[in-house]
Amino acid sequence: MAVSSPERSGETRAGGPVVHAASRDLHDVLGDLDTRELGLTAVEARRRLVQYGPNAVASHRARLLTVLWRQVRSPLLGLLLAAAIASFFVGERGSAVIIGVIVGLSVGLGLVNELRAEKAAEALHSQIRHLALVLREGVATEVDVLALVPGDVVDLKLGDIVPADLRLLAVSGLECDEAILTGESLPVAKETDPVAVGAGLGDLTCAALMGTVVHAGVGRGVVVATGAGTELGAIAAGLDTALMETEFQVGLRRFSLLLVYVAGALTTSIFVLNVVLQRPVLDALLFSLAIAVGITPQLLPAVVSSSLATGSGRMRRKRVLVKRLVCIEDLGDIDVLLTDKTGTLTQGSIEFSHVLPSESGEPLLWGLLCSGHLGSGGGAPGGNQLDTALWEAHAGEAIRPRLSSYKTLTVLPFDHDRRRVSVVVKDEAGLLTLVSKGAPEGLLERCTQVPDAIRAALDAEFAAGNRVVAVATRRVTSASLAASDERDLDLVGLLVFLDPPKPGAAEALQRLASLGIAVKVVTGDNAAVAVKVCHDLGLAEGAAVTGAQIDALDDDELAAALATTTVFARVTPEQKARVVRLQRRTGGGVAFLGDGVNDALALHAADVGISVDSATDVAKDAADVILLDKDLNVLADGVAEGRRIFANTIKYVLMGTSSNFGNMFSAAGASLFLSFLPMLPSQILLNNVLYDASQLAIPTDNVDEEQLRAPSHWDIAFIRRFMLFFGPLSSLFDFATFGIMLWVFDSGPAQFRSGWFVESLATQTLIIFAIRTRRVPFVSSRPSLTLTVSALGVVLIGAALPSTPLAHQLGFHALPLGFFAALGAMVLGYLVLIEIGKTWFFRAAVAPRPPEGRSPERHFRRRAARFSTGDVLQKSSNR
Repeated sequence: MAVSSPERSGETRAGGPVVHAASRDLHDVLGDLDTRELGLTAVEARRRLVQYGPNAVASHRARLLTVLWRQVRSPLLGLLLAAAIASFFVGERGSAVIIGVIVGLSVGLGLVNELRAEKAAEALHSQIRHLALVLREGVATEVDVLALVPGDVVDLKLGDIVPADLRLLAVSGLECDEAILTGESLPVAKETDPVAVGAGLGDLTCAALMGTVVHAGVGRGVVVATGAGTELGAIAAGLDTALMETEFQVGLRRFSLLLVYVAGALTTSIFVLNVVLQRPVLDALLFSLAIAVGITPQLLPAVVSSSLATGSGRMRRKRVLVKRLVCIEDLGDIDVLLTDKTGTLTQGSIEFSHVLPSESGEPLLWGLLCSGHLGSGGGAPGGNQLDTALWEAHAGEAIRPRLSSYKTLTVLPFDHDRRRVSVVVKDEAGLLTLVSKGAPEGLLERCTQVPDAIRAALDAEFAAGNRVVAVATRRVTSASLAASDERDLDLVGLLVFLDPPKPGAAEALQRLASLGIAVKVVTGDNAAVAVKVCHDLGLAEGAAVTGAQIDALDDDELAAALATTTVFARVTPEQKARVVRLQRRTGGGVAFLGDGVNDALALHAADVGISVDSATDVAKDAADVILLDKDLNVLADGVAEGRRIFANTIKYVLMGTSSNFGNMFSAAGASLFLSFLPMLPSQILLNNVLYDASQLAIPTDNVDEEQLRAPSHWDIAFIRRFMLFFGPLSSLFDFATFGIMLWVFDSGPAQFRSGWFVESLATQTLIIFAIRTRRVPFVSSRPSLTLTVSALGVVLIGAALPSTPLAHQLGFHALPLGFFAALGAMVLGYLVLIEIGKTWFFRAAVAPRPPEGRSPERHFRRRAARFSTGDVLQKSSNR
């Protein structure tokens, strides 16, 4: 279901509260909501929270009955239980009870493991809070977005995700990216004038919609709808966002459905064959259904969930925090990382070095005055890292006393289009001076004269990888200040700062390269500086693409440039986001690592947004993954963990489909020449339960290094080929067992079934040691101790069952010692044959193609998941 045109929902749903409010005057809207521009009182907000419920569109609560239903909703399982009940009433009570107990154990095993994983997801979600800036009785207060209610007044700023449907009260250059709801790629400029009655979502210029992103400017709006009453909530209700799936989980679900169809067709054939051979109809039905249940991967959801839950704990220990469990596999799927330079590739502890020209102290004075955030009384500035480094510089100690003789009158803040900050200051004589400080490329163009020596020195500093800020002034007669006033300036000088490469960054980049991840630098810094740092760290050579060049390229041209470009420099937040969006179009997974307000748009646009614990609140709020240390090695650990989880899950799929598929063919073949059922239905189910129990240890297994070197993508064709190739190999040894039991030991039905039960369980369980690696098992690739003990333990239990007091009730018969000698030889021969087949199969295998980008629905689900709660899914229409 595409989400790019949600207006279609209007065919079945009248316009929501925000559509109605957008066509009304502000005074009327405030009256309808019984609120005012100063916001609600705290008491009234609490009352409305009880009335309307949390501002959530989905639930993360782990519910026993929901998980239980997912375990028992299989149609085959229902048919099997129905047949068991029927056999109970026609006299086969012992078999019916045994089947019921075994089915109960199977369901219970899946229930316990999946519920435990759900609890882990719920606990993880409860640690994450998203805040909104709300006016309560005129006082700005940070409030959890889940606690927003209709009538609240909310402030918006660059990079914010709009926390509810808002009718705008005031705007200043506000633009919102509404692609998540409307599919419109360009940001929408906002105003406060009402729109025409019946306007569509894309035309609500006086409203800000939940889930959209503030692209530029600031604004203030009153909440008119929350939770399911929002436009986002209406779409989310049709997508079942309570359980957001990864691409891998979607593939598994589809493959499981394919197996159900295959099992249905073959089971019907087995049933008809047994009836034609004049076996009891009820026995034939139970046998066929048990075979069908055996081939379906019942514990697949539990294995996936357990892997994700285990992985979240391992990642936390590796200093990586994921906001949702599904982010783990997304992180493992990335093959392109776009990252800022400062603090990631460099130390981030910027130090002031020197001024140019070196004989002048004036650049220091004017540079400190132009911080834009100078503390009262000439105290330390509260601006960016460059201002702080300038203030703390030893060279500035003699300058600081002079600051108190100036008074800042007007400030024109820094923005990413101008790339400078300007102030108007007044000295003790009453003279006014405009001071501008910022990127040299733009500021020098506004100076009346720039000596060639300064230009040459600037080029040299850039080539050395140093950061440079230009300072310029001019006398003015008015304190008013606009961007147009930044002209006819006199260059005072250049301030040079050092931010050397981070120790260990080169090693981390090599490690990411070994994981198949291409690293590209997207920075607001000078192109020459960025290229120098990348060269020093061993990143790919090549010219940088600047923000100005990006603007000159259309989407197709920029997409082509992405393939050969490593550095994007002097880019704005909008340009960063555009680079990310176009990179996503090329396929594979794209991650963006950033920690500033200017990174929020790109973080939202990426498949995986990554920030750090020391980042701004806006960046952390926008990210899916938080690195507790700003270190690319930590990120590499997280990527490797995501891929480890994928690799271990695919082990379960491959061994389950191949061995179970082989067992089905063996059962069908045995039915052709045996006068009795080759295995009782209860024995088939018991075999399945023991086998599945052994596989619950797969999430703990070790993963070979080569399996981590590149993203692994779901490939149903590969798994189908694997099943059809290795399944018949399993059947060969089943038929060998049939021959040994009939012609060597002259076994009756009970002993025959016992022999096949033991052999079948041993081969399909022990094959994990061959399938888990492309290397030689135990020699060059060792399984985890937990998996080894689990698999061997289940095989021993299966071998011992025919000799226990339970043997009679289960329909088993003691096996001769000679059988176990034959079993050992068959298992050894089976594993050797699998190794030979494995070598041939993987040599001929075709590498899967990466997916061609993520669907809009998936990006929508990811955005909707942020508005979720541990409480029940909100269904009320908050009007």
